[in-house]
Amino acid sequence: MIKVVAEGKLKLEVNIEEYLIQARELVAETRKEEGCITYALHQDINDPSIVTMLEEWVDVEALNQHNKAEHVKRIVPGLRSMRESTEVNIYKEVE
Repeated sequence: MIKVVAEGKLKLEVNIEEYLIQARELVAETRKEEGCITYALHQDINDPSIVTMLEEWVDVEALNQHNKAEHVKRIVPGLRSMRESTEVNIYKEVE
């Protein structure tokens, strides 16, 4: 299993609700993908401009297919443009 933690800090001028509308569409479409175990958007309790996607995939190939999906190519560039920073960490379980 592969886990992904993708944290973003929104730009000051960004309307957070506009970001969330687009991110929710990404979540809904991604959850339909084969190989997706969990895909959920979270918002920091103390700073709503910090948003984090927590993901679980069956394997690296499923994650790679996700990154090539039409909805990802359509939605993610717009989301990225609203963030001042992004950090993505991909994890595998240590056995």
